[in-house]
Parts: sequence; structure tokens; C-alpha cells
Amino acid sequence: MSHHFNIIAKQGLARLGRLNTPHGDIRTPAFMPVGTVGTVKAMHPESVKALGADIILGNTYHLMLRPTAERVAKLGGLHQFMNWQGPILTDSGGFQVMSLAKLRKITEEGVKFQSHLDGDTIMLTPERSIEIQHLLGADITMMFDECTPFPATHEVAKVSMELSMRWGERSKKAFSNYKSSTTNYLLFGIVQGGIYADLREQSAVALKQIGFDGYAIGGLAVGEGQALMVQTLDVTMPHLPDDKPRYLMGVGRPDDILLAVMRGVDMFDCVIPTRSGRTARAYTFSGEMNVKNAAFADDPAPLEPGCPCRLCTQYSRAYLHHLFKADEMLGAMLLTEHNLTFYQRLMQGVRDAISNATLDSFAAGLLAAYRRPIMTDDEVPS
Repeated sequence: MSHHFNIIAKQGLARLGRLNTPHGDIRTPAFMPVGTVGTVKAMHPESVKALGADIILGNTYHLMLRPTAERVAKLGGLHQFMNWQGPILTDSGGFQVMSLAKLRKITEEGVKFQSHLDGDTIMLTPERSIEIQHLLGADITMMFDECTPFPATHEVAKVSMELSMRWGERSKKAFSNYKSSTTNYLLFGIVQGGIYADLREQSAVALKQIGFDGYAIGGLAVGEGQALMVQTLDVTMPHLPDDKPRYLMGVGRPDDILLAVMRGVDMFDCVIPTRSGRTARAYTFSGEMNVKNAAFADDPAPLEPGCPCRLCTQYSRAYLHHLFKADEMLGAMLLTEHNLTFYQRLMQGVRDAISNATLDSFAAGLLAAYRRPIMTDDEVPS
């Protein structure tokens, strides 16, 4: 058993655990709110903590460009800079380089790209990615990888995965250079290989030979759909160590999270709750709601009865509908807080269900709610 990660209980493949980091313990399964540029959008850090989040995510690519990792380090590190005293995981920047950067060129050394902010040419290598994450003060650092595009042929996915594995070895070596000053800080590897079972197995085996503190599943939630995501998890998870945390990157929807938990995943992150909070999409235990729908205009009920968030205890559906129709920022603030509250309630429900061996029944109700069609404008909300 890893001295960083303790499994407390299991139900089937699902695990209830606790991951130790220098800035506190993380209860797993865990959902990490995304604080891309040093802020969880529309939220105070203390409010994120109060909602039940143990850990947040920061982004190497965005923070290296603005305000720069060196500046953050001089100001005391990301924890102090953004006034978040809990654990922080930083992603490697690889996904953003592939999706945002202009005129990128991938070589064995790394990725040369033009910043989406000002067009400056930048070289991001495994060594530089690890250095940036060290400067930020991440509790959990991610290896530098290439996020394989979807769809990709077997050959393209193989070449991409093998490059990521070589970068993973370099990431581990670079991370070890900081080990004396980062005792108990963690480095996670990232399994790649597209949707191909043999490549996922090869990737997992290669990462285990290098040796990491945790193992992420990358290259999913990129358009492959739920069926292929689940299929890929089914062929990947058996090859990951039982005693290390497992992190499904960029996922996601409540039903995707549940299906992954039931396959042994421990950690998740996604922009869905915050982005949806800014675009009038609400998440509840009864399913998704579009609060701009006309049916909400005269509805005095709380958005989700029983939810303890500020929105649901103090305001009506009608008021929230009005705020979005009037394009008032308070609407986005309230709905973001609600969505993040829902996600933390979901994860606490999952943890309780694993502890009580009731995960199957807990999952059945929520999966049913999230398999219903999203309401249209002429439907009355439940």
C-alpha cells in the first residue's frame, strides 16, 4: 500500500480512500474544481473550501503565460498567491498546447508554439513543465504528455503514446531534481493510447516501470462519447496499480463520474460546473436544467429543494431566470456556487455509498436522472 494513499473501503471496483499531501488530505473519490488561472471562476477560495472541495486544479500553460510561474514563485507560490491553503494539482500544459496554441510543432525535445495571448514563441519541454509546476508549488505535479487527438488511427495513437512515455521518463527525472525540497509532493503519470486496448496496456506498463505516485487516464473526454470512454476505462484500469490513486482527466458529467467510480477511478476534474454556471445550465440530483427556460419565469420554488447552497436557500427559480435574462453577473455567481455544491454533494454521496455498500442503488437513481432528455423551453420543470 502506498504511504501517500490509503484505501479505506471498497464496493466492487469502487474505492473509498484518503490521499495525503503537504497541504492536507484529499477524500476520494474526489472532484477537483478547476482554477485554471489561479481562480475558480466566480468563486471566493474560502467559499470553494466551504462547499466541501479538498483540492483544486491549476493550469501550467495559462499560468506560465500570465502572470508567469516565476512571478507566482516570488509572491510565495500559488497557494499564497490565490489564498488557497488546501492541496493543488497542476496539469502539465500539454492539453492546452494542443488545443489553444498557434502554429505548434512537436519534436522529441518538446513542443514549440505561439502563445494564444500575444503570439510569442515558446518551447515547452518535460523539464520546463516540471519546473513551472515546481515554481507554482503544486502538491500534485503531472508529467508532460501529448494529448492524442480524437479520432486517431492506431499508428498515430501509438506514435503519440510512445512519445508521451519518453516524456514521462524525462518528467520523472526532472521531478527527482526537486525531491529534496518537495518531500511528500507527488508526481502522477498519464496513460495514453487513444481508444486502443493494446496501446493503453503498453502505456500503463511503461509508466509502472518508470514509477509514479499516482496514475492518470488521459486522452478521454475529447469527443469519443460515453460508450467509448467506458470501454477504454474497462481495458485500462486492470493494468493500473491497486495501491495508487487513479485520476480520470477532464471528466466530467455526473453520470460519467459515477460510471468511472464504479470502475475504480478516484479523482476527477472538469470545467462543467463552473462553465455551466455562467451559461444557465444547472446540475441537480433530478438532472440538468436550463434556467433560461420560460417555464421558470413565474416559479417561486428553490432551484433544488434540500440543497444547502446560497441560491437554493435564499432565492427562487424565477429570480435566477430573471438574472440570466437580464445578463446580471449575480446569476452566474449564484449558479456556479450551486453547481459546485451539487458536485461536492455528489462526491460525498458516492463516498457514503461506498462506505455503506449502497453504491449500486445510489448510482441507479442518478444515472436514470442523467439519461433523461434535457428540458426544452416549453417543458415545465419538475
